[in-house]
Amino acid sequence: MIVRKDVKRMITIGNQAPPAPGPAGWERGALYGRDAELALLSDLVTRGLAGAGGVLLLRGEAGIGKTALLGTARDAAVGQGGRVLSAVGVQSEASVPYAGLHQLLRPVLDRAPSLMPRQREALLTAFGMAEGAAPEMFLVGQASLDLVSGVAGGAPVLLVIDDAQWIDGPSSEVLAFIAHRLDAERVAMLLAVRDGHDTVLNDAGLPEMTLARLDDEAAAALLAARAPDLSLPARDRLLADAAGNPLALIELPALLDGGGGHAPVPWLPAARRLERTFLARAAELPEPVQTVLLVAAADDEGDLVEILRAAERMAGQEAVLGALDTAAGAGLIELDGHEVRFRHPLVRSAVYQAAGPSRQLAAHAALAHVLDDQPERRAWHRAAANTGPDDEVALDLEAAALRALDRGAPRAAAEALRRAALLSDPDTHRGRLLLRSAEINFELGDAAGARQQLSEARFTRLEEGERLRLTLWTEALNEESWFTPARVRSFAEVADRLAEAERDGAALGLRVLLPLATGCWYGNPTQETRDLVVRTARRLSRHDGDPLVLSIAACADPVREAAWVIEKAAGLTPESLGDPAEQHALGASLTAVWAFELSWPFLCAAVDGLRRQGRLGLLGEALASQAWAALHLGKHRLAATAADEAGRLSRDTGRPRWALVADLAAATLASERGDHATADGLIRGTEAELLSVGAQSILGFAQFARGRHALVNNQHGDAFEQLARALDPSDIAYHPFVGYLGIADLIEAAVRTGRRDEAEHHLARLDDLAAKTTSPYLNAMAAYAHPLVASDEEAEPLYQRALQSRLSSWPFHRARLLLAYGRWLRRRRRLVESRPLLRAALESFDALGIKAFGEDARAELRATGEPVAGAAPSTLDRLTPQELQIAKLAASGMTNREIGMQLLLSHRTVSSHLYRIYPKLGITARSQLHLVDLGGD
Repeated sequence: MIVRKDVKRMITIGNQAPPAPGPAGWERGALYGRDAELALLSDLVTRGLAGAGGVLLLRGEAGIGKTALLGTARDAAVGQGGRVLSAVGVQSEASVPYAGLHQLLRPVLDRAPSLMPRQREALLTAFGMAEGAAPEMFLVGQASLDLVSGVAGGAPVLLVIDDAQWIDGPSSEVLAFIAHRLDAERVAMLLAVRDGHDTVLNDAGLPEMTLARLDDEAAAALLAARAPDLSLPARDRLLADAAGNPLALIELPALLDGGGGHAPVPWLPAARRLERTFLARAAELPEPVQTVLLVAAADDEGDLVEILRAAERMAGQEAVLGALDTAAGAGLIELDGHEVRFRHPLVRSAVYQAAGPSRQLAAHAALAHVLDDQPERRAWHRAAANTGPDDEVALDLEAAALRALDRGAPRAAAEALRRAALLSDPDTHRGRLLLRSAEINFELGDAAGARQQLSEARFTRLEEGERLRLTLWTEALNEESWFTPARVRSFAEVADRLAEAERDGAALGLRVLLPLATGCWYGNPTQETRDLVVRTARRLSRHDGDPLVLSIAACADPVREAAWVIEKAAGLTPESLGDPAEQHALGASLTAVWAFELSWPFLCAAVDGLRRQGRLGLLGEALASQAWAALHLGKHRLAATAADEAGRLSRDTGRPRWALVADLAAATLASERGDHATADGLIRGTEAELLSVGAQSILGFAQFARGRHALVNNQHGDAFEQLARALDPSDIAYHPFVGYLGIADLIEAAVRTGRRDEAEHHLARLDDLAAKTTSPYLNAMAAYAHPLVASDEEAEPLYQRALQSRLSSWPFHRARLLLAYGRWLRRRRRLVESRPLLRAALESFDALGIKAFGEDARAELRATGEPVAGAAPSTLDRLTPQELQIAKLAASGMTNREIGMQLLLSHRTVSSHLYRIYPKLGITARSQLHLVDLGGD
């Protein structure tokens, strides 16, 4: 099944002739009956190498033809003047971080000096070839992308990754990152994954092609060409056993007794049968050759010297190159310079599995002995060579985990710590290692893994502080009963004891408490629970105005704590926090108490800092928060670019809920621009996804987007119904803190539909909330709403007072009030007085890029008798949000490489974007960008 539907054409290839008998025909045989797949692959490689990018993940059972297709693509790329970089996953080293990526890029690492310094440092640190701060995976990904892009500048590149299910996690994440950024590159990527294996690549959203088994006719023709002398019973038996697996049809005839094809063999799955036939071939080789093959099967690098040295160590005698020649002659391996490759992944697994436990352990021990200069690989081979608890090996693996953290691979570090724990004694290091692995998994969002490790650690020896940490994490991860006062009290007691027992105990308690406080904002706990959370945070406070305490208070109890949080936060600056993660936490928490103007500098600093550090997961979250803050502050163009980038990054980093929050901001902006089809599509799609994943707590944002969409379309009745849902405790979308974001719209919709009682009720709620929280944003909304609800006699002074003072810092609300006041005057036939207000409203909406409200202002102004020209197309209408972002950065003087670093694109992709941007803006060169109004907030 081909998942991607955007392949427009296929190159026609004639039917493949059946392969001739003999070893040389195996690869062509595996491709027999694959005309459509070959055509698709040929087209993809041709387009990719020509500069249109191209990615395909091949999926199927063992022997189905994945490796053969990759080999054909490799030959085609070389025939078109391309360069091929390849890697093969090896199960025994799937836990070594960035091993697969290093294998792929090793032939071109001599070009690393051409990278920008930060990129070069990140890549070499990830590979353990340089010392440096732990790089974020996406910075490693960008460095890899730029490295491959630079190689493609000389000759197009094909990236080939076989057995990708055994490529280590960090490398798989980088490969997914690269795959999504090849549209403008002369690079194609092909990956093969065996069915039944879990891998990061399964959820990467890559175009896939599943290879099906051959139909009966094709299978019979292949078998007849491969083994023409088979008897009819043997032929029928083999066809039934092979079940359309092409490699099985090629290799299984060799298992028949005497080669005559008369004796049936016991039934086994096709993959097992293939392993048997490869193993039978290997078993005929001399023992020194079998030893070399086993070491090669256990080794992931395929390095000839490394394999021979380990084989010598294992066999106790010198291994000679002739052993490899013998194995190659048997059709089991291929030699390419100093690289050893198995002819098919099943050959590797057959050789390894058939060796038996003792010889497998010996092979790993031999490899560990020769890898003194590669401590991480050495640690994993030592672990694989061990059969029971061994604290020395466990500590070696713990050191590998620390190096993985230093190299920016926390998932690999958590796995190394878990494996180290299994190798250590319960009375020595096991509990400590499990606890550290659980903490890393918690930070990565793997709550299930953390719970499992904490459960195992309970029965091991732990120091007092470690036991307290175990209890703290266990309490924090007990989601089912967290929001009861008893559970919060239990957590608080442990946190207090930990703060006394360890120097960083209070900081850890606050760090664990923050996501739980965030749960209070999204959930609906009792007031007693909210009070307990806030009191616990204040007791753990490290100093007056502790930003973590402010964040916890803001999220746990927005209404009661807003005034205190706003007062304390006003005395802080982004520079006083320093860490971008803390800046993000405080900025996002300030939006929880409707303090958007206070949140703004913290969110901007967080976005800049997280971008510099390459921490893209948090960057996506910060950009989503920035998009919503910008929307409420009237910074609509910046909101559009932030929402667009937040959605892309959040999907790239596996944070779909944040992507949906960003999409709802984008939907609101699309409504205001008058792009109603886009807005409606985004809202519908987001609601469906939110319901499917059980994220009802985010539906309040969808109601805000729906309400604003209806309001700008002058569907005031629908706007009222949609916005009221978020404030109705009986509704699935109930979320009062989000509902208050749209309360001014709700009041306007109530007034415009004659629901005066409801308008007055909600205005009273708004006034009460604004007074309690001291939020300038809520006070601005109240200033906008009061004249709408007031009687004719009282309205005008309220309009004037709000325009003179209370809305001076709120351009969006001010523009809407100018429109409302102008409409109010026009309907009282005070046409001359209304025109300046309506004109000012129109200019403000045009400047903000809010086409929908701008059209309302135009209609009102025309109704006064003043001629008004139509709206000129805005920059946002001509450019996508990403193109606008690139244009602004280029206009500021940044180079393509610098823009690529900031937006996680290759410099060639940036160049391609700019060449599409110029004609849209009516210019021909970068030097003219400063002449174009690109907007500003």
